[in-house]
Amino acid sequence: MTKKINDSFQTSLAQGGENTTQPFKPIIPGIFTSTTYQRDEDNQYRSGRVYSRADNPTYDAPEKLIAQLEHAVDAKLFASGMAAATAVFQALKPGDVVLAPDIMYWALRNWLKGLATDAGLHVHFVDMTQLDQVENKITQLQPKLIWLETPGNPMWTVSDIRAIADIAKHQGARVAVDSTVATPILTRPLELGADIVMHSATKYLNGHSDVIAGALATRENDDFWKRILAIRAQGGAVPSPMDAAQLLRGMRTLFLRVRESCDSAMFLAQQLEQHPMVSEVLYPGLPSFAGYEIACKQMEGGFGGMLSIRLVGGEQQAVGTAAKTRLWHRATSLGGVESLIEHRASIEGAGTPVPDDLLRLSVGIERKEDLLADLVHAIEASA
Repeated sequence: MTKKINDSFQTSLAQGGENTTQPFKPIIPGIFTSTTYQRDEDNQYRSGRVYSRADNPTYDAPEKLIAQLEHAVDAKLFASGMAAATAVFQALKPGDVVLAPDIMYWALRNWLKGLATDAGLHVHFVDMTQLDQVENKITQLQPKLIWLETPGNPMWTVSDIRAIADIAKHQGARVAVDSTVATPILTRPLELGADIVMHSATKYLNGHSDVIAGALATRENDDFWKRILAIRAQGGAVPSPMDAAQLLRGMRTLFLRVRESCDSAMFLAQQLEQHPMVSEVLYPGLPSFAGYEIACKQMEGGFGGMLSIRLVGGEQQAVGTAAKTRLWHRATSLGGVESLIEHRASIEGAGTPVPDDLLRLSVGIERKEDLLADLVHAIEASA
């Protein structure tokens, strides 16, 4: 049985963290649209602000809140999840070796295979659920960075963060974790030994499908983190002030949304596992799932709002099911208040490791019985 979802952050989230817009003390922090800031008479910047490509006061509240949630020494917003993730790899040097999971977000996987490799990184993909394979690769290849994504999109594979971080430390490698699906409510990778945690803030942190943003949080304010911040500032990979303000607004309901999505996803997984036209349900909260035991150790109070189902009728039934749902919207992305359904193999294209009979489900906050009835009707109608 899972423990009650951690409620230690509920109040901080609801209040939007610390209000940094003194001296006016508004309940909702202000939005600063200025791109530049005035120097002092002696040409110094005692205000701490120079130019909004590097920073903006509107970022302060969401960044401090993310750092608080992740128990990090610092956190920064980025223009997107991809901007945040790629900044970590760009902070490496040509010739550095990277380990990444074979099941991961397809756009980042493609970027690693293409632009990152072209830039001189040596990227190796490994099954991060198999510790012996991971340890062998780390010992053999001596990577500078190990990138984890857990649960891994869209098979929801679970990697043992603590065990891999322990192995990495002995070899002098950093560990970065894409924790978008787990959110800080369920898993805090820095507490488990990771060095950096990444969120596509577009997803659960914002939660309303109306903001593109990313975030990184760090265990240490070291030279590697400073390189990441330089890449962010010099490349201008920052969100607009409006997006930063909208992100903070979305985070105020993060606790409630995650709790509701976890509850509904578990209900759906248990019900769908019994359906004769569903060959497999991929969800970390099911005892039948390969990563269940590790998920119980590192996901506190729930297993997330994402699951995938495989249908006995193969690709034809999967595509047909998505076409016949009414409450589940056929759309890319995840983590919003509305439920989404997607045939991932079609989206990812040639070379995808995703089976063609699989549908990815992002469970929103609608009534769970309504979601189940709609999905079951679509499955049966497409048989």
